[in-house]
Amino acid sequence: MTDRPRTLEQLRNSGWTPRTVKDEIRANFLAALKSGAELFPGIVGYENTVLPEVSLALLAGHDILFLGEKGQAKSRLMRSVARFLDDEIPFIDSPGLQVRENPYSPITGPARRLVTSAPASDVPIGWWRREDRYAERLAPGTKFADVLGEIDPARLAAGVSLSAEEAISFGLIPRMHRGIFAMNEIPELDELVQVGLFNILEERDVQVRGYPVKFDLDILLLFSANPSTYNRSGKVIPQLKDRIGSMIQTHYPLDRALGIDIMEQQSGTDLGGEFPVVVPPFMKEIVEQVSICARKSRLVDQQSGVSARFSMANYRTLVASARRRGVLLGEKPSVARISDLGHLPSSSLGKLELDMMGSQQMTEKQVLEAIMAEAIGIVFNEYVEKSGLDSIVDVFNKGARVEVGDMLPSEHYAERLKRVPPAWAKAFEVNANESVAVRASCLEFVLAGLYATDRISRTQKHGRMTYEIR
Repeated sequence: MTDRPRTLEQLRNSGWTPRTVKDEIRANFLAALKSGAELFPGIVGYENTVLPEVSLALLAGHDILFLGEKGQAKSRLMRSVARFLDDEIPFIDSPGLQVRENPYSPITGPARRLVTSAPASDVPIGWWRREDRYAERLAPGTKFADVLGEIDPARLAAGVSLSAEEAISFGLIPRMHRGIFAMNEIPELDELVQVGLFNILEERDVQVRGYPVKFDLDILLLFSANPSTYNRSGKVIPQLKDRIGSMIQTHYPLDRALGIDIMEQQSGTDLGGEFPVVVPPFMKEIVEQVSICARKSRLVDQQSGVSARFSMANYRTLVASARRRGVLLGEKPSVARISDLGHLPSSSLGKLELDMMGSQQMTEKQVLEAIMAEAIGIVFNEYVEKSGLDSIVDVFNKGARVEVGDMLPSEHYAERLKRVPPAWAKAFEVNANESVAVRASCLEFVLAGLYATDRISRTQKHGRMTYEIR
């Protein structure tokens, strides 16, 4: 807007009416709900579970805790709430003010004095944009001064009294007055800071070194936490838990198809371009199934969880490996294969935390390989059920030895596949006749599936694998 009010006098004449931040969010949410607009764009898999609870919490005007394991879109959900703020709101735009004050009801002493002593035509008005009214902080390492405030020695040296409000340099939360403040991993927050948050939730005031700054702080507070730490005795003070209006439990995708949707959407991977890549459906299913198996494995610490970022990183690695092969061998498009999964340790290690009791001294790489084999076996058996094992195994029971590898040309496999079994087109949901690259991917899937289900043997040497029919 180029004709926005620039003074308090103009603002009053414009008819602008102030609202609390929770009333503002509620009104805008109801308008979006009535219009049928998408309320939480980009958030997949929570339509019937988490999002209805978020909707009710916003309508109720609650401060919210999102409780869930890592990689369950807790931060994304918190950030999505900001879209229900107004495009921009007016504030007193005067040098020296630490808070973006409501021009009609300022909460700090300097702002109140300005409004009462100066003519309305001389009180400057600025406009605070929606995207600037959201602030987020990670709890580990956060100090009281960071989020609440501290006595400023420079102001004391300038002659400001220790008992004066002006002696305090406000932290993030007071500065987000009339906005949204989000704190990630609240159980990792120092107890002193938790007490300060309790004061804000209960009394809406800030106490710095025993000096209470009493004002009506208008803010929506959002928190996130992992159940394993939030529910541990002593990690979060009971008074703080009791003051949070709504606790919303997040979860991992309830089925593999949803997980694949999230993986593709959030990975941001472009399969086109100068060096295109095709990812067969069974390869997408295997990548997501690896995450599913990891979340159930006794070898993995389930309290830590397995993030959705695990699938995204592995999917990007799969596509990158296929694209590299396409560039070096001149294959267009390049088709993702099982042998590309050999590079998954680079994107997986460090994202899995082992269960020291269940892993029985296995290395992280050995655990990952066991999980990958399980995932391949599960997906393979599903395809076998659809199309029948006999017609597939028939191709390989001639006593042949088949070598595979991520840098072997697709033509290398052609001799092993003089003809394409009729079952394959249906089984793999790709046209195995369309290219040698697709046939190579299908072949590797079948071989890996037969090995994972203990029907053939496999040896590995110099980055290549040789399968033998028993």
